[in-house]
Amino acid sequence: MNHLENINKICAVIPFFNEEENLKILFHKVIKFVDCIIAVNDGSTDNSVYQIPQKDNIILLNHKKNLGKGRALRSGFLHSIKLNTHITITLDADMQHLPELIPSFVEQIHYYDVVIGNRLNNTKSMPIQRKISNYLTSKLLSWKTGEQILDSQSGYRAFRTSILQNIMPDRNGFEAESEMIVKILNNNYKIGYIDIPTLYNENKSKINAWQTIKGFLNVIITE
Repeated sequence: MNHLENINKICAVIPFFNEEENLKILFHKVIKFVDCIIAVNDGSTDNSVYQIPQKDNIILLNHKKNLGKGRALRSGFLHSIKLNTHITITLDADMQHLPELIPSFVEQIHYYDVVIGNRLNNTKSMPIQRKISNYLTSKLLSWKTGEQILDSQSGYRAFRTSILQNIMPDRNGFEAESEMIVKILNNNYKIGYIDIPTLYNENKSKINAWQTIKGFLNVIITE
């Protein structure tokens, strides 16, 4: 890892599962705005890994089987900590997050511990079931934490790497992102938000709605 030791590190963590159509374009865009990328292959069965550009500052971590987004984020976070990075950015691999907004997250992280991309000020292109899900989970998390949570399900986030060890997700599924919000506020860390566009493509969602709902309710009850 010596080639990464002496740079001012902004690191992107990108979990993926069967995203061969998107990864080459996404990684070429993201690397323009960060010092390194940690790509977490969560058990892909397609050709996704062959689409990742071969660069010294793009690190590939492999899960032998699909373990879930929470576990993939955890693997990426632990490696970002190991690299002693300053800022860790998370993006989804399905091209729903614009890499061009990374500088805006980096700018805002100087004032907060965590910055979350808020899609809910522009939901015209968001499927109705996602609108309802995001609205309800954000309201429930706001009630639980006593803080206004604008978009609990957004995966576009920036973290001060120094806090990641204290907010590491224990849950393996998509509910891990809500779990982290609870841990962030329980540790009295400050959350900021920036508006981001709502982008959806024609790819089938990998979210199992019932499992995600059960996981989220477990977060509300137990965290």
